[in-house]
Amino acid sequence: MIVGVPKETYPGERRVAMVPAVVPILLKAGCEVLVERGAGIDAGYEDAAFVSRGAKLAETRTEVFATSDIIIQVLCHGANDKTGTADLPLIRRGQVLIGFLRPLGSPRTVAEIAATGSTAFAVELMPRITRSQSMDALSAMATVCGYKAVLAAADLLPRFFPMLTTAAGTITPARVLVLGAGVAGLQAIATSRRLGAVVSAYDVRAAVKEQIVSVGGRFIELPLETGQAEDSRGYAQAQGESFYRRQREVLTKVVAESDVVITTAVVPGQKAPVLVTAEMVESMARGSVIIDLAAERGGNCELTRPNQTVIDRGVTIVGTFNFATTVPYHASQMYARNLATFISHLLKDGKLVLDLEDEITRETLITRDGNIVNPRARESIAPTPAQN
Repeated sequence: MIVGVPKETYPGERRVAMVPAVVPILLKAGCEVLVERGAGIDAGYEDAAFVSRGAKLAETRTEVFATSDIIIQVLCHGANDKTGTADLPLIRRGQVLIGFLRPLGSPRTVAEIAATGSTAFAVELMPRITRSQSMDALSAMATVCGYKAVLAAADLLPRFFPMLTTAAGTITPARVLVLGAGVAGLQAIATSRRLGAVVSAYDVRAAVKEQIVSVGGRFIELPLETGQAEDSRGYAQAQGESFYRRQREVLTKVVAESDVVITTAVVPGQKAPVLVTAEMVESMARGSVIIDLAAERGGNCELTRPNQTVIDRGVTIVGTFNFATTVPYHASQMYARNLATFISHLLKDGKLVLDLEDEITRETLITRDGNIVNPRARESIAPTPAQN
C-alpha cells in the first residue's frame, strides 16, 4: 500500500499530515510513503528529512493522487471549503481518503466525496474509547488550540497573567474563565495556571469537576439539571434553549468578574450554543479578552465574527478558526502519529481490511463504493423526521 501525502492547500494552513519521524511506523506496517515535494516546509520539515527516513518524493500533487492507494490530509474536501474541490477530479474509485472531512456539517461535500467512489474516513468521528486514544486526532488538535488560545489571550490582555510582587507594589493575577472542559478547555485551564492566572471553569457535565480541579481550576457549580449532558460517545449533548437561557443568567456575574473568557463548547454537527451574550460582554471591564474556540460553528459568544477579531465596548473578541496551524511543527507531529496508528489499525498483512464489527472502523468510515455509509452522516443530509 502506498500512502500519499499531498501539500495542504487551505489558505494559511501550515500543517502536514505526515512527519519524517513517523514514516518508519508506516514502513513497518508494510506501506510505502510518497510525499509531495515541499509538503512539510511550512511546518518545519525539509524534503531531505522525509527521504532520510525512507519516504519518496513526488514532484506534483497529481502524481501523489495517481500513485497512492491511501491519501492522508489534514483538511480534506469538506473541511477545506476554499480549495478542496480541486482534489475531487484527482481521487480514484476505491482510493482511501483519511483526514478531517467535516461530515456532519457539510452534507454537500460528503455527497461529492461519495461520488468519487473513494473509501473515506473522517478522523473527527473517532470514538472516544480506550483503544482509540492514540488515534484521536480531534483531541490532539484541541490540545494545541487550548494551549494557543491562552497565549493569544495573554498577548492581547493589557494586564499580567501572574501575581507579581515588585518594588512598585503587588500586581494581582488575571482572572480567567474557561467555558467547556473538554480537551481544549482542560488544556486552556492548565496553561493559564502555568502562567499564574486564577482560573475558574464551567461545563454542563458535572462529572468533569475532578478533571478541572486536577489541572488547577476552580469548578463553578450552577443550580442546573445536567443529567443528559453527555452522549454515549463522551461528547457534550445539545441542551434546550430554556437551559441555555438559565445558564446565561447565572453565568453573567462570573463573566463580568473575568479578565479573560475562553469558550470551547461545541456539539458535533450542530451550531455552537451561545453562552456569552452581548449584555454579558458589556458587563466586562475594558481591556478584557474573549477567545471563542467555537467560532467556526457560529461561536459561543453572541458578538463573535467568524475568523475575525473585533472590539466591542473595549472588549476584544477573537473568532480565529484555526489555532492549531499556528503551532505547525508539533501539531503535525501529533496528527501524523494519530494517522499512522489508525492506518496500522486498518491494515492486516499489508492490506486494507474493513472490519465493520470494529467500532473504530465503523464510526469513522463515511463513504464506500459510491455510497454514504455512515448513519450520522446520512442523517445530516436527510434528518430523521420528528416523531409525534
